[in-house]
Amino acid sequence: MAYLCRFCSGTDLYSQGIILYINDEFGVELDNTVYALDSTTIDLCLSLFPWARFRKRKGAIKLHTLLDLRGNIPAFIEIKDGKVHGAGGILDDLIPEPGSFYIMDRGYIDFLRLHVLTQCSAFFVTRAKSNSKFRRLYSLPIDKSTDLRSDQIIVLIGINSSKDYPDKLRRIRYFDSDNDMYLIFLTNNFMLPAQTTLQLYKCRWQVELFFKWIKQNLRIKSFYGTSENAVKTQVWIAISVYVLVAIIKKRLDLQLSFYTILQIFSVTAFEQVPIIQVLTDSTNWYYLNYNRTVVI
Repeated sequence: MAYLCRFCSGTDLYSQGIILYINDEFGVELDNTVYALDSTTIDLCLSLFPWARFRKRKGAIKLHTLLDLRGNIPAFIEIKDGKVHGAGGILDDLIPEPGSFYIMDRGYIDFLRLHVLTQCSAFFVTRAKSNSKFRRLYSLPIDKSTDLRSDQIIVLIGINSSKDYPDKLRRIRYFDSDNDMYLIFLTNNFMLPAQTTLQLYKCRWQVELFFKWIKQNLRIKSFYGTSENAVKTQVWIAISVYVLVAIIKKRLDLQLSFYTILQIFSVTAFEQVPIIQVLTDSTNWYYLNYNRTVVI
């Protein structure tokens, strides 16, 4: 399994992070745990990484991530072949948490696997595909002064989809006035207001920002080794560093950004100075400017 690796002391990194950030807000007033699910492609040179064949002349791996939106802590990581995508990439490996929300784009639509979430009393919010066949059972009232266009309870009527997902679904149609387009969402939660459901989906963007941050700041674009194990090890180290920085930031109640903390550590990695002193001293920029170094 790919749940986050553990310290040698046996303490789960993710558990530490989630406990520290459990009361943090993430933009939606909701007590449930909310996860954003997505994947990113890490390109590799096929001549150097022949085991990672993605296309005829291109190599790649995919980093499938389940991000806890309270603190943006990765709860689940799976590194797979670049050809593996969507629901087959990660949904089979997840252990659904009852009462939790899983936010994903339409690339993850697989009604058989989504029905497993429903059977486990977990909720999902996703974009609907344009070719989905359904029958409307009834419509819920909406505020016509907003960009909501409809809020319906439906059942699927496709030959395969109706067998894979025989239960009811909620279909919310929304007009995106900024981009002049209609967006359709599917969820198995019938209690939340439609606007809250839309806000949840907007929070999915946090996982995209997570991918962007680790690629830019944690060196997973170029690799020190060419074997499959070397590549995966470097990615896991990068993820572990991210979680450790999140834990340190919260425990010390720092106002510094993740980037600043990481930069301070990178130039103070071999000097015997307490972490709290390096990060809270008003002269910490001295370490950055003069390239002094600290052991953590």
